[in-house]
Amino acid sequence: MLKSTRQCLFRGAMNTSAALLDSPLAAPDGRHTLQRQLLQRLKQSILDGRLPPGSRLPASRTLAEQLAISRNTVLLAYAQLSAEGYVRADRQGTRVAPLPSAPDTGALPPPCAPAAQRVARFAPSARHAEPGMALRPGTPALSHFPLGAWRRTLDRALRDMPNATLGYGDPAGEPALRQAIAQHLAVSRGVRCHAGQVVITEGAQEALALCVRLLGNQGDTAWVEDPGYRGAKAAFQAGDLRIVPVRVDAQGLAAPAALWRARPPRLIYTTPSHQYPTGAVLSAARRLELLEHARRAGAWIIEDDYDSEFRHHGEPIPAMQGLADDAPVLYIGTFSKTMFPALRIGFLVLPPALAQSLRTAVDELLRGGHRHEQLALAAFIDSGQFARHLGRMRRLYRDRQQALRAALARHLRVQHEVLGGHGGLHLAVRLPPECDDRAVAAAARRAGLAPAALSAFALRPTERDNGLVLGYGNTSAELFEPLVRRLAQVMTTPP
Repeated sequence: MLKSTRQCLFRGAMNTSAALLDSPLAAPDGRHTLQRQLLQRLKQSILDGRLPPGSRLPASRTLAEQLAISRNTVLLAYAQLSAEGYVRADRQGTRVAPLPSAPDTGALPPPCAPAAQRVARFAPSARHAEPGMALRPGTPALSHFPLGAWRRTLDRALRDMPNATLGYGDPAGEPALRQAIAQHLAVSRGVRCHAGQVVITEGAQEALALCVRLLGNQGDTAWVEDPGYRGAKAAFQAGDLRIVPVRVDAQGLAAPAALWRARPPRLIYTTPSHQYPTGAVLSAARRLELLEHARRAGAWIIEDDYDSEFRHHGEPIPAMQGLADDAPVLYIGTFSKTMFPALRIGFLVLPPALAQSLRTAVDELLRGGHRHEQLALAAFIDSGQFARHLGRMRRLYRDRQQALRAALARHLRVQHEVLGGHGGLHLAVRLPPECDDRAVAAAARRAGLAPAALSAFALRPTERDNGLVLGYGNTSAELFEPLVRRLAQVMTTPP
């Protein structure tokens, strides 16, 4: 019996050598050391069954001689296999550990479980267009950002940071930045808040997602503007909310009384100061009416102050949040357009009634990070550089919008209507039904332009949603004449 066992172990060792000697180990380089090659071969032989459970590996000295490598290389490979649970070492040697047998792949379903059902509800957007393409909405004038001043501010923040700042920070964000934002919003946007109500997020999209997580329950009803921002719809879909599209007209969100009775909301998303994408401003009467109805319904309004800093005519439109001390409004904003998108810093201003009660949830859901960028941004705001940059950008974008309007009037021969357009970084242009906006947008992309189809922003598109959204933030004023001529040619060329 003992002789038979020894013969089996010997055959197992010979099988191991055969499995490892079917081709020589390659000359080592920085990524593929001899130890790593040997380890991979042993693992693969175990996983594909050439070394079945119970097989004894050759003695380290024997295998080293057979492979013409150092014994230490073999010992290290064996030790790693043991640490990962592929082999077990005892007095009689090193044996392959029992592992589940490889299943018959032909009899199994696909290896990955299906994604969550909510994923199927996400509609593709046109974000595959290159950020630098002309007429692309939502892209600021990155070449005009004061990169040198920002770099110096970052350098100072890094130089002055104590070592403790390398650790996790306050989950709600750096106190200095929260204070700077609260002061800026009070002066520029009429927002009523203090630093304790401000939560720093990774852009406006995380602020939206946080609103849903903090205040939405599965199956709750959420209203969104239609047409409106796709990111809000995605955030509500990710929270398994029931989305109700609410039409937008020249005065912004138009919620009829019957809708309040039939589909009372838990959350309402709106962009009142510069509706995205139509550019409409929510009238004072509708703002007050929305606040009153929300109070009665126990609903929360998410006010996305999109593009509000870039008002081209008259004074800025104040935020709806500032209309009342106890407004049921969660105010969100971002520095993606006022600074640059890659900064990925946004913020959420919680109502006073929620700031304290949700603090524990905020602490559990978020982790303080990007601390030196936050400290640098606080210094950038406090020093006045941010306000000066905004002033320069307002003038630049005003000139660019005027140039785009003039080019449209001269060269866009099809019947059209320019919507909103008194601020921001884009214009919406309504087109006649015979100009299919999605087909035009696709043809324009092939011609090197990146307008967005207006109907793509609507959950329930109507004939009035047929149009284009034209960005002018990233395009010099002198280029609009040839660009609009090219766009006009695309629109009149048969597909």
